[in-house]
Amino acid sequence: MKNYFLSLCCLSVSYMFGQNSKVIDSAAIHILDKMGESIGKIHSCNFQLSRALDNDGMFGMEKHFYFDDITMVGPDKMLVKTRSADRNRNYYYNGSKFVYYSLDENNYCVVDAPNTIIKMIDSLHKKFSIRFPAADVFYPSLTDDLLEEFPTIVYNGTETIDDVECQEILASNNKMNFQLWITNDEKALPKKIVIIHKDGDRQQYEATFKNWKINTDVEDTIFNFYPPEGSKNISIMATSK
Repeated sequence: MKNYFLSLCCLSVSYMFGQNSKVIDSAAIHILDKMGESIGKIHSCNFQLSRALDNDGMFGMEKHFYFDDITMVGPDKMLVKTRSADRNRNYYYNGSKFVYYSLDENNYCVVDAPNTIIKMIDSLHKKFSIRFPAADVFYPSLTDDLLEEFPTIVYNGTETIDDVECQEILASNNKMNFQLWITNDEKALPKKIVIIHKDGDRQQYEATFKNWKINTDVEDTIFNFYPPEGSKNISIMATSK
């Protein structure tokens, strides 16, 4: 059972704005900062993500499931392999070029990309609406971003996920709840993310991190794309603002 009373005992900062309150739990901020410090020390990593995402379908909201295998070498190399029932694709980034490859259609596109993973993610999201799974936890500004967007950030106790004890952080605003579970150990790595929208169809997003491998040797060649036989080079259209 979660210890809901622990966060009430921790030091927190509250600001009153009329009838609205801003509650920032210092214990939650400490845990977020600890995770940020741990991720900042990672030079290379490989992990898997199991994701569940709500999408609008023919008969209303449907749940879709994805599995991602992600390898990164900081600050400028990334490979994402995404698999699902109807979509199988790879994303390659080698520090200067980004490649999208569809295994189902055997086609690919290549675009110029900025010189760091974070800049590349931002750029491709703005230009092409490409979203990278659970990228938020790798941003050095995560804690500051949460403080800016969410008036409530609290420590919500511990919970065991995949036999690993984790500490839960809950951030809430009038549009969504953002839950983040972080391993309760020296590594302080992200274990699970849940986003619940409060408006519209109340879409939910869930991602669980598995099988972390930290600071192991990774061959640079895996981040380069070599077109398979018979594949076609296609263009990608930028989305309008």
